Amino acid sequence: MTSAQTSGEEKVGISAYISLAFAIVFFSGVLASSQWWGIFDFTTVNGGFGKVVVSVTDAGDTIKTAMSNFRGKGGSGAIDGFMFALSLVPTIMFALAMITVFEYYGALKAARKLLTPILRPVIGIPGTAALALIASLQSTDGGAALTRQLKDAGELSETEVNTFAAFQMTADAGITNFFSSGAVLFTLLAADGQPAVPVTLGLCLGVILLGKVFAANLMRLFQIRRALKAN
Repeated sequence: MTSAQTSGEEKVGISAYISLAFAIVFFSGVLASSQWWGIFDFTTVNGGFGKVVVSVTDAGDTIKTAMSNFRGKGGSGAIDGFMFALSLVPTIMFALAMITVFEYYGALKAARKLLTPILRPVIGIPGTAALALIASLQSTDGGAALTRQLKDAGELSETEVNTFAAFQMTADAGITNFFSSGAVLFTLLAADGQPAVPVTLGLCLGVILLGKVFAANLMRLFQIRRALKAN
């Protein structure tokens, strides 16, 4: 037996690292596009529900239609809540299916070996949760689904799940939401021709990530204090 085997260290092959690299790219959103390479991006492949007509207006020689998504427009109460929940099902099922494929090829083993020394001291979670972390930056639902799977598999303790949830729910899906709605602010110009937002994209993303790390560590401190009181 080798020294690595006798010490209980888990052996990780090159295929596991390749699987991890592909998983990171797949969930990161860097390949999000309507071009052919979009098939390697989680959000692009996951797609979206089509539009439905909610109203038709006769404007003289033309007919104008107002569109909405499959939930329609103006819903309320339990029915609208059910329709919203239904829209989450494909994302969660697809995310779980993909993480199962990546796990089969060793991605989670490689993540645990590479990233535990980083994630453990920074936010108190093992490297196994790296894919869920990356997914949560692009899709709140996908990140939550992967986190639940890790908990059910015994990869995350209750304390780690609480800490990780604090990280995820602070500016949830921060990267996707920021670039899809907030990034447009950086194209605006003031009356004097200067940028209306006098900071960079990178600085704003840095603030989002720092906020997530701060929230995770705040939760860690809260749980440590609660444990000390219990003892």
